[in-house]
Amino acid sequence: MEGNISKIKFRNRCWQDKVFISISFIILSCILVMVAYPLLYVIFASFSAGQQNMTLWLIPRKFSLTGYEAVFKYKDIWTGYGNSIIYTLMRTLLSLTITMLCAYPLSRNDFKGRNFFMIICMITMYFSGGLIPKYLTIKELGLLNTRLVLILSGCFSVYNMIVARTYIKTSIPGEIWESARVDGCGNWRYLFSMVVPLSKPILAVIGLFCAVGTWNSYFDAMIYVSSRRELYPLALVLREVLVLDSTALEMMDVATALAMQERQQVMKYAVIVVSTVPVMLLYPFVQKYFVKGMMVGSVKG
Repeated sequence: MEGNISKIKFRNRCWQDKVFISISFIILSCILVMVAYPLLYVIFASFSAGQQNMTLWLIPRKFSLTGYEAVFKYKDIWTGYGNSIIYTLMRTLLSLTITMLCAYPLSRNDFKGRNFFMIICMITMYFSGGLIPKYLTIKELGLLNTRLVLILSGCFSVYNMIVARTYIKTSIPGEIWESARVDGCGNWRYLFSMVVPLSKPILAVIGLFCAVGTWNSYFDAMIYVSSRRELYPLALVLREVLVLDSTALEMMDVATALAMQERQQVMKYAVIVVSTVPVMLLYPFVQKYFVKGMMVGSVKG
C-alpha cells in the first residue's frame, strides 16, 4: 500500500523533481555500493581459504573456517577482547560523568565565571603540550604500564562537553529549574533527577563516540603499556596481526613462507570481523537517540 502511494506521488511531481530524485537515487546507490562492497568483501573473505579464492561477486571459490579457527586459538586476541571491554566501559562511563558535571554548570546563566572557564576549556582544544610532556607527566604520576592510564588518558573531550552544554541549554527550559527550586530542589538533585534523564539523546551519542573511539584506539596502548603485553587492548593485537612481519617470512623456506602468509591473510579478515561485532551490536541500541542528538543546535528559535 505504501509503495503504491509513493509511486502515485512520484508520478504527480513535475519533471524537475523527477530528474532530481532520479539523480539522487543513482548517486546514493553508488555511494551505498562503495561503502557496502568493502564491508561485505571482508566478511565473505573471512570464510574463504585465502584472498586468491575470492571472486568479484563476493562468492568464495572455497569455503573455509581456517581464519576463525586460528583466531579462536590465538590467546592474545581473547586477552585483548577482555581488556578492550574493560577500557571501553570504564572510559565511557567516566567520560559521560565528567562531561555532564562540566556541561551543566556552564549551561547555567547564573553561574559566575562561566565565560572564563569556557575560554580555558576552548584553549585546550587548540593548544597542547604534545606527546613528550604528556608521557613525562604520566610517568611521574606512576601510571605507566597500568590500566588506569588507558582509562584516564583522553577521557574528557571539550568538543563533547560543548555539544552537551548546548543541548542542555537549548532543550531543557529554564522554567523547569525555577519550578524545581521553588519546591526545594538543589543543584545536585536537579542534575541527576531532571537534567540527566532529559539528556538521554545527547548522552547516547557522546557515549557511542567515546566507546567506538576507545575500542578502536591502539596508539595510547602502544606508547604507555608497551612493557606489559597482558594489558594490550584488542586494537593493538589486531595491529600486530595485520602488520605482516616480512623479516620473519624471509628466513623461512618458500613453501613454509607461502603457507604462513596465506594463513595470516585469512586470519586478517577473521580478526577484523570478530573485533567489529561488538561495535556493530552497539548501534541498534542508540539508533533512536542518534538523530535527535546529532541535530543539537540545528534548529533555532
